[in-house]
Amino acid sequence: MAASIFWTDMRTHGSVSMLTKLRHMLEKSQLATMDLENKFVAIKMHLGEPGNTAIIRPVYVRTLVDFIRARGGKPFLTDCNTLYVGGRKNALDHIDSAYLNGFSPLTVGAHVIIADGLKGTDEVEVPLEGMTYCPAPKIGRALMDADVVVSLTHFKGHEEAGFGGALKNLGMGGGSRAGKMEQHAAGKPVVEQESCVGCRQCAKSCAHEAISFAKPQEGGALKASIDHGRCVGCGRCIGACNQDAIEPQWDEAREVLNHKIAEYTLAVIKDRPCFHISLVMDVSPNCDCNSQSDTPIVPNVGIFCGLDPVALDQACADAVNAAPVLQNTALTDAAGCGCHQDEHGHFHVVHPETCWEEQLIHGERIGLGTRKYELVKIG
Repeated sequence: MAASIFWTDMRTHGSVSMLTKLRHMLEKSQLATMDLENKFVAIKMHLGEPGNTAIIRPVYVRTLVDFIRARGGKPFLTDCNTLYVGGRKNALDHIDSAYLNGFSPLTVGAHVIIADGLKGTDEVEVPLEGMTYCPAPKIGRALMDADVVVSLTHFKGHEEAGFGGALKNLGMGGGSRAGKMEQHAAGKPVVEQESCVGCRQCAKSCAHEAISFAKPQEGGALKASIDHGRCVGCGRCIGACNQDAIEPQWDEAREVLNHKIAEYTLAVIKDRPCFHISLVMDVSPNCDCNSQSDTPIVPNVGIFCGLDPVALDQACADAVNAAPVLQNTALTDAAGCGCHQDEHGHFHVVHPETCWEEQLIHGERIGLGTRKYELVKIG
C-alpha cells in the first residue's frame, strides 16, 4: 500500500504564516494522534556546523516543540557527535554550536542532549536480523532511551550519499562516532603520527590490545600505531583521542554507504513510535556538515511529513527533481558539462558519482518502508 505523505507549499496569505501552516499540517497528521503524554520525545535533527546558513530556522523547531508539549510530551533536541574534526566533534563543542545556531532552550523551548555523550562513545548496539552490512548498529544512547522519535530534517544534497533526507538524518546522524565509522569506512582507523602525542588514551579504550607505542626512527615522543590484525574497527579510539590523531579511512563505496544508512535508520526507529518531517527549502547541494552552504539548486518546495521515512524521502526527492533549476548554482555548473538531462534527477547531476536511489531501494528491501506514496496537500 502507498504511504500517506502530508505536505504544504511555501505560499502564504493574509495572517497565515509558514509556522501556522506547519502547525495545521501537524494537526492533520498522524503525530496528532500519537500518545505523547509524559513521553520523552527525541527530535532528531542536524544542529548545524558553524558557518552553515542553510540549516533549519529555529522558529520551525519551536513550532514543533510547542506542538509536542501541548500534548503532554517531553521533547528534547538531539544529534550525535561527528566523526570529522569540526564544531561538533564532542558534546561541549556540539552544544556551543547548537546555541550559536539558535537552538537553545530560550529560543526553541527544549534542551539539547548530545545522544552519544561527551566524546561520542556512549552508544547502544541494536541487534538486527538479516542485515547485509550492519547486524548491530551503534546508536547514540540518549536517542535510544527516548520513547518517541521525531525526525526533523533539512532536505538537501549530499557529497557521498547523493541527498540527505530523513534516512540520512536518522541513520548516519543517529550513529555514534564508531557507528559513523562503520558506515563510512570499509577499512580500520589509522593514526596520523604527526598529531599523536603519545598520551595513551586510545590504548585505554581498546578492548583488543590493538594499539602499541614506539618512538619514530628520527627520535622524539612515543607515537601510537594500530595493529589491524587485532583491531575490530569499533572506532572507540577515535572518540578517546583528544588530539584528533586517529582517523577512519573514509573508503566505503557509495552504494554500500547508502545501504548502511538504511540499516542504521532501521535500528533507530524499530519497535517504537516515530514520525518524520522534512523541510524542502534552501536545498543546498551539499550537507549541512560543511561550514558553509552554497546557493540553493531549486526554489523552495514546501514541508512534508508522514510515518514512513522511505516514502517521505522518495516524495521529497521527486519534488526536488521536478522543480525548475535555479541559475548560477552547483546544478547549472554541473549541467554545463552536458549532463543536465540525467534520468536520475538533479542530485545525480550535482554528484554524478553517487547513487542516491540505492538508499531508498535498500530501505524498502529491508522493511524500513515503501517507495510508494500518495500526497495529501494541506492548505
